[in-house]
Amino acid sequence: MFGWGRRGRDSRQDETGPSGNEDGAATEESGLGPYDLAELPEDDAVERLDLGSVRLPVPEGSQLQVEVDPAGPVRAVHLVTRVGRLTISAFAAPRSAGLWPEVRAELTEQLRRDGAEVAERDGEWGPELLADSPRAVLRFVGVDGPRWMIRGVAAGPGETAEACAKLLYAVLDDTVVVRGEEPMPVRTPLPIQLPESIARHIQQAQNGEQQA
Repeated sequence: MFGWGRRGRDSRQDETGPSGNEDGAATEESGLGPYDLAELPEDDAVERLDLGSVRLPVPEGSQLQVEVDPAGPVRAVHLVTRVGRLTISAFAAPRSAGLWPEVRAELTEQLRRDGAEVAERDGEWGPELLADSPRAVLRFVGVDGPRWMIRGVAAGPGETAEACAKLLYAVLDDTVVVRGEEPMPVRTPLPIQLPESIARHIQQAQNGEQQA
């Protein structure tokens, strides 16, 4: 589908050093994404899939998997790769404080209730979660931006968990968030809008299932 464009995550990190702060918040000084649309560098040349509130680089060879609510809205968009599945979600956040520390604590409690072994690790953007469950190894990465929080999840078998995490980092690093100016309750998922060609394909598939 889409390639990585002209910029690579490793080259930018070598130039700028580590990114983020201890709470997982993105910093303008880091030179790394994810970017707010207003902060996207002028010389950016990365090809991305426009999903309305987020614009994602799509790793070559991956497939798009869409979860659609029966009522119509898109619940989630996943990138299915050879090493695992990536999910990027953006949410409205308060202007004055980061949301990820609070969400991270809730995720830890929920995952442990579900029987997963959960550990907190220091990652690319600060604290992240690594959960080992019977079905998959999950890595949760959160980044706080201006009035938004983005959460990335890498899910896959244990033998490819590290490769899947690195791919998640690369996707997050070149993701763009389009928050918009309208007020939203904190934690509201930012709306996903599928490109017309993809939406039409899904509609055709749904119509075929109904006819069958």
